[in-house]
Amino acid sequence: MEALRLGFDDCGISRADFLEFDSERLKTWLEKGYHAGLGYMERNKDKRTDPRKLVEGAKSVVSVIMNYFHSQNQQDHGAPVISKYYYGKDHHQVVKKRLSELLLFIRKMIPGSDGRVFTDSVPLLEKAFAARSGLGWIGKNSLLLTKKYGSFIYIGDLIVNIELEYDIPVKDHCGTCEKCIRACPTRALIGERILDLNRCISFHTIENKTDSMPENLRGLFRNRVFGCDICQDVCPWNRKLKSHAVEELNPHPDLLYMSNREWHSINRERFNELFKGSAVKRAKFEGLRRNLDFLAGS
Repeated sequence: MEALRLGFDDCGISRADFLEFDSERLKTWLEKGYHAGLGYMERNKDKRTDPRKLVEGAKSVVSVIMNYFHSQNQQDHGAPVISKYYYGKDHHQVVKKRLSELLLFIRKMIPGSDGRVFTDSVPLLEKAFAARSGLGWIGKNSLLLTKKYGSFIYIGDLIVNIELEYDIPVKDHCGTCEKCIRACPTRALIGERILDLNRCISFHTIENKTDSMPENLRGLFRNRVFGCDICQDVCPWNRKLKSHAVEELNPHPDLLYMSNREWHSINRERFNELFKGSAVKRAKFEGLRRNLDFLAGS
């Protein structure tokens, strides 16, 4: 399959139809304020669950996943921790480049076909469509879970104007396990597949653009400075994963060996060196500095 040749780990296809169940869940989630005031989550709600309103003439959603798991962890156990999601180069560019090549392949193979490439950058419930295409199921930590690659995966999508052979969703394999819910130190997972961003470490260390951090969560971040993998680290489906094979996703050589002292004394020049081409740069030096100061004051 062309998607695998391009470096993706799996590919699934679903109809570009309205997701009624997910639409109702999204509506309830927003009404309860679990989006922590994120304006972009409120905008274009109808497009998030209906690709036909996002891309004119949409018939199919081609979902792909890419393993980003790295078997090595940061060596100083007392140092601030960064999520594996942000170890390497900006995944938006890594995934989008390959998706663009996949779309070009489809155009060549099927005359008249066309579409658009998306990866975590438009109003689309990517996890829901990936689950609908049979790539995995939505776990109790609200992430897409797969048998082979666990939850350490990037998701990308092609919305195309042609009908294809559609895949069948897989069953939920979480069973009675609630390790992710119990492990969350801030109790952000308030029920099966319900995430309250107001209490989420990843939200506050990445998406929270204010100058302050929530005092009611002080001391609960477990030294997480950018993103959080706690609910993934305890998941049984993430026990025996193999490291990815994508060179661009490897961390900067120094990142895994930075000491606690080096983290807290980081300056702008070192920040730019460590995170050149990384999505961490989106937070800017001031954002990372704010997070470090919050951890230091815990």
